[in-house]
Amino acid sequence: MDIHGHCDERFERVRDVFLRNFTERDDVGASYAVTVDGEYVVDIWGGHKDAAKTQPWAEDTIVCVYSSTKTMTFLCALMLADRGELDLHAPVTKYWPEYGQNGKEATEVRHFLSHTAALPGFDPTIKHGELYDWDFCIRNLEAQKPWWKIGAQSGYHAATQGFLIGEVVRRITGKSFGTFFRDEVATPLGADFHVGVDPKEFDRIGEMIPDPSPLPEGDNPFADMEPGSIVERMFKSQEMDDDAVNTPAWRQAEIPAANGHGNARSIVRAQTALANGGSAFGVRLLSSAGCRRILEEQINGVDLLFGFPLKFGMGYAFPSENLPFAPSDTSMFWGGAGGSTIVVDLERHVCLSYVMNKMSNSLMGDPRGTDLGKAVYQCLD
Repeated sequence: MDIHGHCDERFERVRDVFLRNFTERDDVGASYAVTVDGEYVVDIWGGHKDAAKTQPWAEDTIVCVYSSTKTMTFLCALMLADRGELDLHAPVTKYWPEYGQNGKEATEVRHFLSHTAALPGFDPTIKHGELYDWDFCIRNLEAQKPWWKIGAQSGYHAATQGFLIGEVVRRITGKSFGTFFRDEVATPLGADFHVGVDPKEFDRIGEMIPDPSPLPEGDNPFADMEPGSIVERMFKSQEMDDDAVNTPAWRQAEIPAANGHGNARSIVRAQTALANGGSAFGVRLLSSAGCRRILEEQINGVDLLFGFPLKFGMGYAFPSENLPFAPSDTSMFWGGAGGSTIVVDLERHVCLSYVMNKMSNSLMGDPRGTDLGKAVYQCLD
């Protein structure tokens, strides 16, 4: 098994853990990247980009990273706030008047970033293919009533968060979220990350491979959903084919909470500025104070969807004993379905990401990514 790319000698332990993910945890294809003080110390990849293992995972292979995409919406919102174009504590209706229907008038922008907007799903249910229609989804969200008291509790907005933040970005800038991200983040930084992929890039997209095994017994809060509960309503709020992620329609759509395509290198390239006072690779995205806004606690308690405690800052989540993504109080994280992860550590000036194509049914804290993160911090200490 060959591991390609660059790994500083100080971080050889990380390379070893990455290799063990293939030899002991059945990884098919993956990449891992780390920056310290704005410089790459790890940028490695290996395996295959298809389930049949006929095509190698190349340096420029990209895959769908699911909810790790959300961190790009956080970054863009923070950039607009830093420029004075977006007030995170203002009513959403200041930017999006049509949102103030059916009891949502008091929703603030920050509620979108912390999963406390009480709109975690679609009602009526989004049918197959309708998720790819931005205006259709926005009209659905505008017309809904909140599912619980706004701001009182988090309830993970798996798909809706990207439309909610993305529409605010669109109202302010006049650009779709994918276009704004490309123009203001990806292109200036040279980050190979896409929200809405041009078909000319399809040949280098890796196949996402589902995990056929169920969640471990006792670890699945969705096993016995009560009829009519928020959890059941969310899961039934959109219809999606099992293999939708590998289709052209999914790849080309803009679903900013779920369908970003990139690799570990490109995620880290986009997010490193947050760990380094707002500047990275010769580009300043926002001020140091703007970066620290991710540490502003928004909610801390049992999440209505996941069923366990989560502490959210401005978009990103704080690590905890149950989610040991990083040891620092100023490190923030998120991840995507199947196992991708991203950590931004403001104190240590560290940014790291794990991206793979073999999905795991671990609900949170996939050991492939978390063990890599532990290895990084062991090398730093």
